[in-house]
Amino acid sequence: MSGPAQRRITIKEVAEAAGVGVATVSRVLSGGSASPETREKVFAAAARLDYRPSALGRNLRRQRTGGVGLLVPDITDSFYARLADGVLSCARSYGEPVTIGVTGDDPEREAELIGALIEQSMDRLIAVPSGDSDMWAPALRAGLNVVFADRRVRTDVPSVVPDDRAGVLTAVEYLAGLGHRRIAFLARHGQSQRVTAFLDATASLGLPVDRDLVVHARASRDSAYAAAAGLLQNHSDVTAVLAGGNVLGEAAVLAARELDVRIPRDVSLIMFDDVPWAELCSPPLTVIAQPAQDIGYRAAELVLRQGRRPPTVTLPTRLVVRASCGPRVAPRRSS
Repeated sequence: MSGPAQRRITIKEVAEAAGVGVATVSRVLSGGSASPETREKVFAAAARLDYRPSALGRNLRRQRTGGVGLLVPDITDSFYARLADGVLSCARSYGEPVTIGVTGDDPEREAELIGALIEQSMDRLIAVPSGDSDMWAPALRAGLNVVFADRRVRTDVPSVVPDDRAGVLTAVEYLAGLGHRRIAFLARHGQSQRVTAFLDATASLGLPVDRDLVVHARASRDSAYAAAAGLLQNHSDVTAVLAGGNVLGEAAVLAARELDVRIPRDVSLIMFDDVPWAELCSPPLTVIAQPAQDIGYRAAELVLRQGRRPPTVTLPTRLVVRASCGPRVAPRRSS
């Protein structure tokens, strides 16, 4: 009678034994670049633990179990919740289950979740990517069928994204038309394309291009609030703010309230994402509406259907004007 089956060692355990990140282990074991010292540590740890990465490749080639993986930064963010709803709706029509993972916009956590999905023999993945192009190379070399949603970090991976450039340009043009010249941008991880679009838009409209007015937050509500409060406190000459997402917009509203900065009398505010509370705010917020559910649905269509797929599907955004923007007034005095 055979004994109990031996527990499979995970890539996370190899990373802990080697003293490196999960993404580093994935990169080394799939033939990616790393220093000789790092490669030696990873291979030594894998050998010591009897880790067998080749089993992952066999699973992908021979034992696909069906279903779709979905990786999002934050399922409590209403934009990503609606994106996930679009994926679920499409997958339901194909009769495919969806496994959702939350990365927290942490590339190491993302790599860990990708490894777990591969170990479950899942070979189709929709992701709002947290890692950069190099971070995704091991997953693609392993044969994972990937579609990016909302963000695009590789040109060789099909992607479904909103038209960030048009959305940003429309918002900045609207604010400039109201007389605003000192416009700030609140950004979070993964929004480099929106930041570039913002800087390009301000330059094309002849507005001051000041990189200090691009303020970055990490992927948490506390960090978003700290970024918004710091912006309003340290840049009293700013008369308009563009928030890169609804969590950042919420943080800007809360910070303005705490600091007695009046919207729109002192600062005009536009945010990406048309969420239900935006219309219920006092004043109701002007937004750049994005088709979150359509992004998820189209991404699921791409990952589930056979045949040739377009490299990028770009979906339109639109400016919804409400009451959170007004004509430029004299800059606020520093407290």
